[in-house]
Amino acid sequence: MNINYILFWLLLPYFILASSSSFCNHHDTSALLLFKNSFTLNTSLYDNSYSLKTESWKNGTDCCEWDGVTCDTISGHVIDLDLSCSNLQGQLHPNSTIFSLRHLQQLNLAYNDFSGSSLYSAIGDLVNLMHLNLLSSQISGDIPSTISHLSKLLSLQLGGDQRMRVDPYTWNKLIQNATNLRELSLERMDMSSIGDNSLSLLTNLSSSLISLSLFDTELQGNLSSDILSLPNLQILDLSFNKDLGGELPKSNRSTPLSYLDLSDTAFSGNIPDSIAHLESLNTLFLDSCNFDGLIPSSLFNLIQLSIIDLSFNKLVGPIPYWCYSLPSLLWLDLSHNHLTGSIGEFSSYSLEYLILSNNKLQGNFSNSIFELQNLTTLRLSSTDLSGHLDFHQFSKFKNLFDLELSHNSLLSINFDSIADYFLSPNLIYLNLSSCNINSFPKFIAPLQNLLQLDLSHNSIRGSIPQWFHEKLLHSWNNIGYIDLSFNKLQGDLPIPPNGIRYFLVSNNELTGNIPSAMCNASSLYILNLAHNNLTGPIPSAMCNASSLNILNLAQNNLTGHIPQCLGTFPSLWALDLQKNNLYGNIPANFSKGNALETIKLNGNQLDGQLPRCLAQCTNLEVLDLADNNIEDTFPHWLESLQELQVLSLRSNKFHGVITCFGAKHSFPRLRIFDVSNNNFSGPLPASYIKNFQGMVSVNDNQTGLKYMGNQGFYNDSVVVVMKGRYMELERILTIFTTIDLSNNMFEGELLKVIGQLHFLKGLNLSHNAINGTIPRSLGYLRNLEWLDLSWNQLKGEIPVALINLNFLAMLNLSQNQFQGIIPTGGQFNTFENDSYGGNPMLCGFPLSKSCNKDEDWPPHSTFQHAESGFGWKAVAVGFACGLVFGMLLGYNVFMTGKPQSLARLVEGVLN
Repeated sequence: MNINYILFWLLLPYFILASSSSFCNHHDTSALLLFKNSFTLNTSLYDNSYSLKTESWKNGTDCCEWDGVTCDTISGHVIDLDLSCSNLQGQLHPNSTIFSLRHLQQLNLAYNDFSGSSLYSAIGDLVNLMHLNLLSSQISGDIPSTISHLSKLLSLQLGGDQRMRVDPYTWNKLIQNATNLRELSLERMDMSSIGDNSLSLLTNLSSSLISLSLFDTELQGNLSSDILSLPNLQILDLSFNKDLGGELPKSNRSTPLSYLDLSDTAFSGNIPDSIAHLESLNTLFLDSCNFDGLIPSSLFNLIQLSIIDLSFNKLVGPIPYWCYSLPSLLWLDLSHNHLTGSIGEFSSYSLEYLILSNNKLQGNFSNSIFELQNLTTLRLSSTDLSGHLDFHQFSKFKNLFDLELSHNSLLSINFDSIADYFLSPNLIYLNLSSCNINSFPKFIAPLQNLLQLDLSHNSIRGSIPQWFHEKLLHSWNNIGYIDLSFNKLQGDLPIPPNGIRYFLVSNNELTGNIPSAMCNASSLYILNLAHNNLTGPIPSAMCNASSLNILNLAQNNLTGHIPQCLGTFPSLWALDLQKNNLYGNIPANFSKGNALETIKLNGNQLDGQLPRCLAQCTNLEVLDLADNNIEDTFPHWLESLQELQVLSLRSNKFHGVITCFGAKHSFPRLRIFDVSNNNFSGPLPASYIKNFQGMVSVNDNQTGLKYMGNQGFYNDSVVVVMKGRYMELERILTIFTTIDLSNNMFEGELLKVIGQLHFLKGLNLSHNAINGTIPRSLGYLRNLEWLDLSWNQLKGEIPVALINLNFLAMLNLSQNQFQGIIPTGGQFNTFENDSYGGNPMLCGFPLSKSCNKDEDWPPHSTFQHAESGFGWKAVAVGFACGLVFGMLLGYNVFMTGKPQSLARLVEGVLN
């Protein structure tokens, strides 16, 4: 028999099997096509480098040949479906046919847009799944408990965009059942309900878990050090869980951990020497925690370490020598600590990223830094480095793209010796703020790729050179940040490119109009032209800059009307047009839902009435309309603004009675209330003052001095009368409180309720028609620093209780009708005649008029004595009268034997 014939029949079954296995299971084909048709393709989701995998899915073709589909070679069932980055958009439904692919072992739907769909319980039907990846797929809601049915899982990746939630029950069941998990990634999920005990269940996976990422998952409490010591763990990322605390384990056990990220957590304590036993460690992020103490010297053993970031901690001491010598170190960030000593000599030149800013480093600038030829980033701002430095040495860095040397007041940098061509052409970030530069630096002219330029806080004089204008118009199309503020620049404003986001040229001597072309930057976030000599109107083209967050045109000579469109910008949170010559009405179209936190229009010539649409600014914290010509009654409709902290209507034409119109909690956070120099009348606004909770108490959790506003790009400011003088607070402390109702026509008595404002620092009620006496409750204002009640119609004695105001530095009670002796003691011993002038019935120190003997009261040293309300003379008189009255009553009882009559008599006397 022919041998070929025999082989044919022997191999025929294999040919048949091979040919049949190339066809997809019919059920799976139908399921995939239905799944495809339930979504649209949105090509704008990701760039064109990602293929539209489902475009190859055609009816009548073998699904095993489709992009992203892998079949079992024997059964033809789909076992692997990878549709990551496929631009799918639409709802994932609970009866989706994808849940019928019961043979699936791998499912990857990451980086699509499922429009906030839930992860339905049907996911638990895919019991053969070993790999599930739904990262950044716009899935939200709770993770179903049925996910614990996937006991074969080796890797699970969820979250990444919308906050999916996992409850303790689902978490516990998942960890208990999926005992073979090697990779667990739940990035940006809501795990806030997972307590310490539930989290410690991860130790059950000690034999399998290799990678654990719980980045930004709202974890809380203290993490068990056992999790940091899992024997097979190679990657651990717990970053951006600000309420997750713990300490690094001090054990000497070695693990294969190569990547550790605990940044932006509440981990604290020392960094132990035992961390050097992590011999495989390649990347270490411990930044933005609460670590203190020394940087351990033992890290020199970590010869594989390439990235280390210990920034934003409380580390002290010198920089250890291993930082200069580790052979594989590429990235070293020790910024924002309390490190001291000098920068040592580098003996290893592998570094590409060196950041030592915001420390207390001293000594000369280390020349060995210039041997780090691979450097791409060098930041040495805000240190105490000293000595002389030629800027041309930075030309040695051929790959440098980020250079920051700002705020080194002790370091003398010579900028004159550098030619145009020296700096790296790759430079895109250049920060030379506060570097004592005197002329506009020519060395930036050849730089073609700049994205950020900061030359602020120097002494650059003269006009901006023409080549700089040309660069902005033609070359630096991608530059996003320019800061030339706080110099002495003159001439016209430069016009930034349309893509600019931050343009800061405040505090110069620039002149001319604001060019309309400047306003065409639709992506402009911050525009600060304040403190210049600009003239002309605010161009109507400003309406094109609708992405603005901060618009600061303060303290120029601008004229004309305020563009109406500024009230409609959805992202604008600071509008500062103060101290110009603007006139007309305030825009009347502040839209609902706007983001405004600060409106400063003070120091202009605005008139008319206040637009009620200001009540739409529900986030408003500062409203300063002082020094205008606004004519209106008090805007009671602002009382609903729960965030308002500063309200200044000073020096306008407001009039009428200030009356509360029924808001339950009006102005609860108000801390600066200034309506002085108007025409208000009627009684003092008691209904408002009693609701000023911001003056009753301060935030007990506040540590250190805190200021209002965004400290990076905008500081809230305000002008107040403080201790008799106008003062501009360039920054407003969050504990600063004052009430100024002076120069109006208020009448009636001084309010006792003012004494409840325990944290009030200043009170000015001068130049009104207030009468009556000073209530003793003002003695409770223990934080009061100035008190001006002058030019009123107050009478009676000055309460001795006021000597308890230990911080009172200025007192003005002049031009009233006070009488009697001036209290002595405490701060009252420091006040002079001017505090009491125009009160002819007052006597005693510091006045030259002495008091008669019968007016000479004994001194009162405590508030309690003052509050008792009577002296020893009154007590003696009362005792004598009481003795006679008691004897008569006793005789009556003795003669009549009727205590009831005594009771009635006493009751009548008391009544």
